Amino acid sequence: MIAEPDGPEGRLRRFATIWSRAVFPATSTSLTRPEFEELLLPLARRLSEALRARTFEAGEGKAVGAALVAAHCTDPDALTHTLECVDAYLVLYCGGDGSQEDLRIRSARLQHAMAAGFAQELRERTLAEQEAISVAALQAQGVVAQALHATEARFRAVFEGAAIGIGMADLDGNILQVNGALLRMFGITEQTMGGRNVREWTHPDDAPQTWTLYDELVRGEREHYHVEKAFYRPDGTVLWTNLTVSLLRDADGDPQYQLALMEDTTERRLLNLRLRYEATHDALTGLPNRTLFFERLEKALGAGDNQRFGLCYLDLDGFKTINDSLGHAAGDRLLVEVADRLQSCATAPGEMVARLGGDEFVALTTGPDTEREVDELAGRIMNALITPVSIDGRDLTVRGSIGIVEGPAGERGPAEVLRSADITMYRAKSAGGNRFELADPEADARAITRHGLTTALPAALDRNEFFIEYQPLVHLGDGSVRGAEALVRWLHPQHGVLGPDRFIPLAEHTGLIVPLGRWVLEQSVRQARAWRETYGDGVPLRINVNLSPCQLTHPGLVQDTVDILERTGVAPDALCLEVTESALIGADDDLLKPLRRLAEMGVDIALDDFGTGYSNLANLRRLPVSILKLDRSFTQSMQQFPADPVDLKIVEGIVSLAHSLNLTVTVEGVETGAQAEQLRILGCDTAQGWYYARPGPPDRLHDLALVDATG
Repeated sequence: MIAEPDGPEGRLRRFATIWSRAVFPATSTSLTRPEFEELLLPLARRLSEALRARTFEAGEGKAVGAALVAAHCTDPDALTHTLECVDAYLVLYCGGDGSQEDLRIRSARLQHAMAAGFAQELRERTLAEQEAISVAALQAQGVVAQALHATEARFRAVFEGAAIGIGMADLDGNILQVNGALLRMFGITEQTMGGRNVREWTHPDDAPQTWTLYDELVRGEREHYHVEKAFYRPDGTVLWTNLTVSLLRDADGDPQYQLALMEDTTERRLLNLRLRYEATHDALTGLPNRTLFFERLEKALGAGDNQRFGLCYLDLDGFKTINDSLGHAAGDRLLVEVADRLQSCATAPGEMVARLGGDEFVALTTGPDTEREVDELAGRIMNALITPVSIDGRDLTVRGSIGIVEGPAGERGPAEVLRSADITMYRAKSAGGNRFELADPEADARAITRHGLTTALPAALDRNEFFIEYQPLVHLGDGSVRGAEALVRWLHPQHGVLGPDRFIPLAEHTGLIVPLGRWVLEQSVRQARAWRETYGDGVPLRINVNLSPCQLTHPGLVQDTVDILERTGVAPDALCLEVTESALIGADDDLLKPLRRLAEMGVDIALDDFGTGYSNLANLRRLPVSILKLDRSFTQSMQQFPADPVDLKIVEGIVSLAHSLNLTVTVEGVETGAQAEQLRILGCDTAQGWYYARPGPPDRLHDLALVDATG
């Protein structure tokens, strides 16, 4: 076994070696195979860089294809072997750690660009040869017009020995003479060709200007023209050519003959068509892929007045579970079956289905009445998925979520439309799946804003865009300030000040909550030290800091807390960590262990939002908490007098239970004096809310505490 090369350069060299071995037998070069490998190495490097570039550049692939022609790799087999080698080995040896699906798509596009560059360079080389032949022919006809000039033999040698087809006709189009190469291209004899007229060779695929150019030439208004033209062979097959027709004049300059030079491009055209198909269709399902879908969508969105479009964006529900449990082979078979069903749903004119990748499909409909048609299309898709799919003896239920975008053409671009459909599809999935939803511009805007905030979070922490406000904790017995809860805010450059409900869930989702929470903890503890230095031991202010569920499971929680307390010189009893009740429902000993260690150090643990998690009250005994923070939903009725007697009984029972477990009770959301008085009578210990003060800068707490300290 040969060891794999180490490092990107070694893998690149391996790719170049494989490429040179595949192509060298089909080249016309005096180089040895190792020398030819050195010639291909810089081309391999260009392909590798183009594969992993931030933005795709088709010009790189075209340049490599053209370079193959310059290296004398003009045999069609050289291109075929090259494309097979790139398809099989480029991503393997040069793809790095990128997404395999994206790299495969980019590799296919590179192959298409290489074939185009190869064909263009070969065509230009052929045209140059044709031009040389045309000049020789012009010179030769001048000799013929002067009657048997000595160079006629040279023209005849060029005419008969040329590898491209050459034919001569009079100005009426009657064919006078053709060479052997042209006869072989058409598959006919010279006798069969005799008597034919140029105007008989029309083809449905002729470009509109083909015969206009011809008429101008025979009238003497142009000297030559070049077109791509198809001809029917006698057996019904099609011959594609690069055709150059030149006008031959007599000694007096009058038009006399027309000379046609033909290059057979049939194989090259078929290769380009095959590469085009492979580059625009999904290899697994045969459906159009993302590239072709974007082309069709762009065309639909650029349609004229009174034209509309409708797009269904489908994502299968639970497809990952099928892959994980039954294997990717079963998943692939499921995708093929789904693709067939979707294809049967979009058979009307203006409808198409494509696979974007993974288990994501799109269906597009166009026309003047897509408001109705797109709903019907979505309904057909949902009905097509109802019947279970049988794979390896198992009947698999297929469910899908669809996002629908519909509207007039010309108002939005393809990327914007697809983004809206994607957002809407995830909205359908979030609502339980197996359903379709219509796009909502306001919901789109909210989703886009959330995405923007998510991507801006890491940089915001680096740029110090976060700050902390503090809400006082007041003792209900004597009204003194006992501390404050730290509440983080985000001063966003565009959206202004954002509360934690706007960005904390996003930080949880991305994992940024850990460094953000560490920053909040350190800033808050430093503020607690500043307060204690200001007021001394006479006003023992404590700081409350919220912990998210993600922070609870982070292995560095205890050590981070210890390090911060030691760095700032703050005693553990000056810190209270608040954990929501829902985060501790069903918590095992491993999750509770860090909280127990912190509690043993002297840090208070508060059970926040108590009463909303429906936890068993008996669990309170096993939790390392010293404070219950009663959720505001229990005390809202106490804002007016008299309060609901049922609510009073519930709060009284909770307070009694808490005190029996040696827990203190803090109440959130106190907004009126009547509410504060009722809570004091019920035995609650501390409270916070707008009745006392809204969250604000630390100086505001300084003023409140100073009033308490001075009586």
